[in-house]
Amino acid sequence: MASPFDICIRGGGIVGRTLALHLAAKRLRVALLAAPPSTTQGPDVRAYALNTASRRLLDAVRCWPDETHATPVTRMQVHGDDGAQVQFSAAQQDVAALNWIVDVPALERLLAEAVRFQPQIEVVSEPVPATLTVVCEGRYSATREEFGVAFDTAPYGQHALATRVVSVLPHEQTARQWFGPEGEILAFLPLGGPQGKEYAIVWSVSPERCRELLALDDTAFCEALQNASHHEPGSLQLSGPRASWMLQHALAQRWSGQRPNGAWVLAGDAAHNVHPLAGQGLNLGLGDVAELVQVLDTRPYWRSVGDPKLLRAYERARKADFALVGGSGDGIQRLFTHPHPAAQALRNAGMQGFNSLTPIKKWVARRAMGLPTLP
Repeated sequence: MASPFDICIRGGGIVGRTLALHLAAKRLRVALLAAPPSTTQGPDVRAYALNTASRRLLDAVRCWPDETHATPVTRMQVHGDDGAQVQFSAAQQDVAALNWIVDVPALERLLAEAVRFQPQIEVVSEPVPATLTVVCEGRYSATREEFGVAFDTAPYGQHALATRVVSVLPHEQTARQWFGPEGEILAFLPLGGPQGKEYAIVWSVSPERCRELLALDDTAFCEALQNASHHEPGSLQLSGPRASWMLQHALAQRWSGQRPNGAWVLAGDAAHNVHPLAGQGLNLGLGDVAELVQVLDTRPYWRSVGDPKLLRAYERARKADFALVGGSGDGIQRLFTHPHPAAQALRNAGMQGFNSLTPIKKWVARRAMGLPTLP
């Protein structure tokens, strides 16, 4: 007897739900295996920098948050560890925003509501047979292990510490980043809309430094933040709890395959992990969604959604994009954590030179925004 589902998506996060909505819009029958919401965790302080390509994907299923929860970034300032700077502006790129800082809980609520009203999607409590299983369970995917897929990981020796703060000064739609001593990377991501004063903080530090920062009281922690940001954002006050997680560069050796009960592919963090310094993690995952939807939607009518040729085409395309985006971020992280004085001089000279090379900087900015690069 044929399975009632074309696709079974394992994982109900942003990538999994976005994929389910797009596939359902193509009249495919989708089962979504999503874990029930946790009742023990505190407020979610995560925020993602989403580019134009990701916005279009979410707009297409009417799940883009309002401006209060998706703050447009019109300027970006990146500071090296020896005075060098790189600056980007939306005006120079002739766009309305470089990217948007999106509040994760707000986006997840919109996606969950859209899934609830999509008749082609059935939320299930356990895996069900389907022609194609898409694994979107995150970096610790149990299904990836069940399928015997090796996950090559390279820990960075850093943890990300995330929280929310409010400044006495408006953020002016400016995202700020500092490369500090011993490889620390601190990002201030504007939240609360164009007139807001709130930031999402992502601070990449050593495990020892992370434990020290988590142990500080609120006042001392804000003082440490202000010192690390050279007091540029102004006086700060915590507006959320602190959370942390280990950082790694990771890539699954295989992203697609066949099993006796159907085909499978990986997407999102189940397939790849990157350092957050470039803000491309979720953009890569949503890029997986866009590519897989495109491949399945344009297939010849006689090809199954589990056809190996289609799935290998998806895998090749996404591995190529990961090699460019993930490889660039990995190289920058390793350059800024290298302790030799010559490396410091090289990276800061490189930043200054890059900032003055307008055509190259414009190409890089458009690539990060998910826009076609100019000739």
